[in-house]
Amino acid sequence: MASHLIKRSFSVSTISHAGQVIKVPIQVHGIEGRYASALYTAAHRSNKLDQVEKDLKNVRDVYQSNAKFKDFVLDPTLKAVKKKAAVDAIGSKLGLAKESVNFLGVLAENGRLNKLESVVSSFESIMRAHRGELFVQITSAEPLSNSHQQQISEALGKLTKSGQKLTITYAVKPSIVGGLVVTIGDKYVDLSIASRIKKYTDVLQTAV
Repeated sequence: MASHLIKRSFSVSTISHAGQVIKVPIQVHGIEGRYASALYTAAHRSNKLDQVEKDLKNVRDVYQSNAKFKDFVLDPTLKAVKKKAAVDAIGSKLGLAKESVNFLGVLAENGRLNKLESVVSSFESIMRAHRGELFVQITSAEPLSNSHQQQISEALGKLTKSGQKLTITYAVKPSIVGGLVVTIGDKYVDLSIASRIKKYTDVLQTAV
């Protein structure tokens, strides 16, 4: 049902536009990726990519700063028709582009407003690829030293293509215990100790 509505309202992967085929620059996985990709093609068709990106950031800011709006988005008891009417009103108040309002309406109709933050993140990943940026997130169990960050930056710099901008962000997540979790564009590499422990545990449970 959800994929049907996405296809009806947006093109999922490509759209014929002025004799050209619009392709999403990277593949983003999951339901969030499907919605973000559909929005990218729709916004590209209307030449509203920058505006839509700005709109989504504004909506996310409201979501993160306004407790009532966040509760509304996450409330599973509200009917889709009420949520759609509400996001239409919010879109008008914020001065969002038609493409942005329509997209939020599709999320509401499909009961996917609770995916708002992850959809916005997926759309941002697509837009970074659209601009020729290589976005890398490094997650470690504890903060990395400046020397370690420098080594990582130099190593990743060798992977970038000519003219490609490298952006690296660092996050700390103690639950991974040790090692690193590396996200490069739409690729994900889990080098954490926690993942190794889980693999060993799964093997032991299978053997018992």
